[in-house]
Amino acid sequence: MQIALVLGNATSTVKHRTLDNLKLLVCQPMLTDGKSPDGPPLLAVDHLGAGAGETVMLTSDGGAVKEIFGVENSPIRWAVLGLVDD
Repeated sequence: MQIALVLGNATSTVKHRTLDNLKLLVCQPMLTDGKSPDGPPLLAVDHLGAGAGETVMLTSDGGAVKEIFGVENSPIRWAVLGLVDD
């Protein structure tokens, strides 16, 4: 799991069929201090309705992605697992 700050949305005119009707977010992974970036921004798939400026918990676990989205084979690398309360 990785804590990340949502920077904004990404738009795709063509995407894999397993990503239809799913929101794509540009997220900045954060270090444990919650203030310092931990690497470059990444693209995450969201099903919870997170928005820009919110802190989210991301997962890259393939089993969790299969369970959350109900897909067997998908290019999803990062997915929003939860919203972090401040």
